[in-house]
Amino acid sequence: MSGELEYSPEHRVVLIVGNYGSGKTEVAVNLAIRLSQEQSVSIVDLDIVNPYFRCREVRGEMEETGIRVINPEGDYQAADLPIILPEIRGAVLDGRGVLICDVGGDDVGARVLSSLADVLLDRPCVMLQVLNAKRPFTETVEGCLRIRREIEAASRLRVTGLVSNTHLLDETDAGTVFDGLRLARDVEEASGLPVSFVTADENMRNSFDTEAAGCPVLWIKRRMLPPWKLRSMTDRAQRVLGRDPTLHENDAGSN
Repeated sequence: MSGELEYSPEHRVVLIVGNYGSGKTEVAVNLAIRLSQEQSVSIVDLDIVNPYFRCREVRGEMEETGIRVINPEGDYQAADLPIILPEIRGAVLDGRGVLICDVGGDDVGARVLSSLADVLLDRPCVMLQVLNAKRPFTETVEGCLRIRREIEAASRLRVTGLVSNTHLLDETDAGTVFDGLRLARDVEEASGLPVSFVTADENMRNSFDTEAAGCPVLWIKRRMLPPWKLRSMTDRAQRVLGRDPTLHENDAGSN
């Protein structure tokens, strides 16, 4: 069975938070692309923690779908700095379309939101905690609740919903997704926060039981690949073209 995401944020500002490695950026990017099919969407890169998995890495693809991407430019584009651009405050205050904020991991990454709390509190927002039951510290209800409390304290904002994003990259199957969803339901019961949606790889469209999920499904296309996997893909492409990727290393080493 297949289905599309029917989730519509309660408010126009959507903050994506969670523990390190939960897949927040993947969720933020895929959610932005999905919602852009129906309305105007902007995405803000607020991740000042992880230099490898940031939504700015797929800026071109998002802009092709009409999404406005807001992140530091020029010399600051790759900086690990708590840079709050005037554009970001302006985007929060702007009443048009949906604004998705990709926030860094754990309470350290969420602390950047405290500098925006004054405008966010005046503009009601949705703050979604991404849960990945296959990551350390969030494989239990207690761990998920602890992460939530730390993020709320650091950001001075409240989590309003949960996203079940359990996966094992290429080893993910429907059982993996439903294992994570069961944990998310337990967190829902313990916290009173609703499961807003569950994610599943788009390759499962024809086999995943969306009715059994009992909540909207966001189909995920894996875009945020680790540098070593990107290098492996580049090397394979070079070989298909009949080139030896080690030649580039030798050339670089001789300079």
